[in-house]
Amino acid sequence: MIFFGRHGWTGESGRTYTFKCALTKQGIPDDSGGIYVFVRRRFGFFLEALYVGKAANLRGRLVGHEKWGKAWWILGATERHVMRVSTENERRLIEEDLIRGLKPQMNDVQMPRHENDAPNTPQLRQSWEFRRAIVRWFKTLIGQGDKNGAVKN
Repeated sequence: MIFFGRHGWTGESGRTYTFKCALTKQGIPDDSGGIYVFVRRRFGFFLEALYVGKAANLRGRLVGHEKWGKAWWILGATERHVMRVSTENERRLIEEDLIRGLKPQMNDVQMPRHENDAPNTPQLRQSWEFRRAIVRWFKTLIGQGDKNGAVKN
């Protein structure tokens, strides 16, 4: 088992994104933008995402990040995972998907507040509405809800 290599994080859409573990400054790419995750590692292989963010320049953003101190000293973050993403629109989409799926405790802006809180991005909203329609359909099959998704007593 490789403890510090590549790791996949799954977003709300069900898509898995592969990240590289960056333990030192040299492990962070300098020439591109991307997505990063502050991670707490428990018992060697249980990983918990504490914060998800995006940056136009990963090294410039992560070296001296304002939330790393809290993540490291208070919450026990042990590493940063980074993934290169070239365009801003794709970074925005992936960041929102990961925040909604992982629900990291240091992110609070794009966190869903209610089960009916739809994503902001059109692509994520479409898949979210499709999954909700399937759940409503199954509930009507087993008699737990009506066609509008309301639960029967």
